[in-house]
Amino acid sequence: MKPFRRILKITIEVDNSLSEEPIEKENKEKAKHEGSAIGETLSVIVQALILAVILRTLLFQPFSIPSGSMKDTLLVGDYLFVSKFSYGYSKHSLPFAPDLFDGRIWSSNPERGDVAVFKFPPNPSIDYIKRVVGLPGEKIQMIDGVLHINGTPVKRERAGLFTDDETGQIVQSYKETLPNGVTYSTLDLNVSSTDNTRVFEVPEGHYFMMGDNRDNSSDSRLSAGFVPLENFVGKAQVVFFSIRNEKHPLAIWEWPENLRFDRFFTGL
Repeated sequence: MKPFRRILKITIEVDNSLSEEPIEKENKEKAKHEGSAIGETLSVIVQALILAVILRTLLFQPFSIPSGSMKDTLLVGDYLFVSKFSYGYSKHSLPFAPDLFDGRIWSSNPERGDVAVFKFPPNPSIDYIKRVVGLPGEKIQMIDGVLHINGTPVKRERAGLFTDDETGQIVQSYKETLPNGVTYSTLDLNVSSTDNTRVFEVPEGHYFMMGDNRDNSSDSRLSAGFVPLENFVGKAQVVFFSIRNEKHPLAIWEWPENLRFDRFFTGL
């Protein structure tokens, strides 16, 4: 009987080893598969982030409008795309504006009438958006609320009333036509210190920027001063989304009463 018990013991041990081996192999393969899936997901996320940075740096960057200095062209709560390639690239085109080079690469000059985003000269960490009204070498002056370029008044005519859809304020609107034919609306709230200014002589390589809401804009007449070409970020192209009353764009429960559908995909 002893030999029989020994054979039985060996058989049981072999059977146990055979039953455990496939389970361990299956667990290892499962863990390997899970690790591979996580790696693939991380790879997709990293690639998407890199692509987003490239698009934002080289092509288009979204901006939102926090103030009324460009009414009624741009309203508080407008979201717009700015083309980064319109004026070429400077260090301000890159995230965090690393001091890698001076000047601009593939530079193209802003044109009179462009609505452009630029870095605020006294503090380049702040983005401003205004309209280009004065080019290098020109003389700019405001006389009784009328823009003068090189001593010649810019054509200005009444264009009805503008009603603010947030405050209900009603303001006189004017249609202004620049020497190159660009037309746009400006607002005249009241008599202000910026209605009459000294003559500003724009230095070479700089531009004179003004807000369309002439009595409520901190621009080249005041603290912004002359804007160097290097500070330009890009040209405003289109409003793609707009919401009033300072509502967050992701607060979808606020959309029915606050979305400005008529401003969606409005060209500038």
